[in-house]
Amino acid sequence: MCLNCYFCSLSSLLCLYMNASDTPVHRRGALRAGTGAALAGVLAAGCADRDAAGTPAGAVTDTVSPKNPADATARPPSPRPAPGPHRFPGQPVQIDHGPRDRARVALTFHGQGDPAIARTVLAEAERAHARVTVLAVGSWLDEHPGMARRILDGGHELGNHTQHHADISSMGEVQAYAEIDDCARRLRRLTGSIGTWFRPSRTRYATPLVQRLAARAGYPHVLSYDVDSLDFTSPGAAAVTRKVAGAIRNGSVVSLHFGYADTAAALPLLLTEIDRRQLRAVTTTELLT
Repeated sequence: MCLNCYFCSLSSLLCLYMNASDTPVHRRGALRAGTGAALAGVLAAGCADRDAAGTPAGAVTDTVSPKNPADATARPPSPRPAPGPHRFPGQPVQIDHGPRDRARVALTFHGQGDPAIARTVLAEAERAHARVTVLAVGSWLDEHPGMARRILDGGHELGNHTQHHADISSMGEVQAYAEIDDCARRLRRLTGSIGTWFRPSRTRYATPLVQRLAARAGYPHVLSYDVDSLDFTSPGAAAVTRKVAGAIRNGSVVSLHFGYADTAAALPLLLTEIDRRQLRAVTTTELLT
């Protein structure tokens, strides 16, 4: 019952009750009893049209937040799935550099080693507004699963560098495919995606077999590089910087490693040199887009 109807009914009943004073006693008592019953019915109908919270039945209401926030179970929003592989028409299956007519370069890191050094490298890149590509080893992600989201949350991209970082070129088909697929499964479990790129382990270039197996696992391209920093030989930060600076140019894909202190020490110098040459460090996907 709406509020207007409620008051109209109540007014009519009050008038009836007042008129009852001019009637004989027996009629007046009957009318009073009838009025009381009718009034109770009106009130009951008014209550029936409202829910337990006092809201008219059928009305759309806002959700009321608990007075005590602790009463509500806070569920943080699930992160969006990471980007997956892209197919680049006109590019070969095995890519070792991007377009030479654009002032962009891609710094790519083999994802393995001390996570503290990895975080330092990522922080240095972010300080210089650079974005990098990390090819992670699956067993490393097993030991440090939080690194997957740390890489992505920094605006970088994440890819597959096999499960155990063994010599994939010397493996048979079954074992080699397992190395690729096992790492892809870990990436999917941690990020919702198999990653954007695959890079073979212990080799600069993938064999035709490994290229086919990577495609079967969902990677249309294999990522190589045209500039090798040789940072894994621990030659010192100055030597790493000189090696990269002497070879880098438009479209270069640079190979670097997370697990070496020389790399972390060289990165600020290298990023300064890249900026001095008016190059921009971007992800490999951005390099090719």
